[in-house]
Amino acid sequence: SVDCSFSRGVCDWKQDADDDFDWNPADRDRGDGYYMAVPAFVGHKNDMGRLKLLLTDLKPKSSYCLIFSYRLAGEKVGKLRVFLANKKTAPVWEENKGKDEKWRTGKIEIFQGAETTNSVTFESERGKGKTGEIGVDNVVLISGPCPED
Repeated sequence: SVDCSFSRGVCDWKQDADDDFDWNPADRDRGDGYYMAVPAFVGHKNDMGRLKLLLTDLKPKSSYCLIFSYRLAGEKVGKLRVFLANKKTAPVWEENKGKDEKWRTGKIEIFQGAETTNSVTFESERGKGKTGEIGVDNVVLISGPCPED
């Protein structure tokens, strides 16, 4: 497995230069490192911020599971989407409201076929809300299919 966490991971993360705002580091409550977040008040409604994970060393023709923690805290905070580089048109994962402020786990299967997925993009879309944040943390890639809960 590959640890792509922000504070101590080994992965290559890039802010998208063509979006409306950047994701920013935010301190964890427990004090051990940080996660990446977009506060609700940044930008205007429907503005986008994209954070890209570059996957340069994935072996072709094998499958992976991307596991990550996410949080959508606050009313009408917006949307969090995940795109794979070879499927630019539609997100492979999307969440648009949190039931509460708790962290949840997202899982995405990445199948390496004829085309290699060379990046994963976390996209935050600004909602109407003025409080809260969208956060992503503990990003890990494991070889093979996603485990059942």
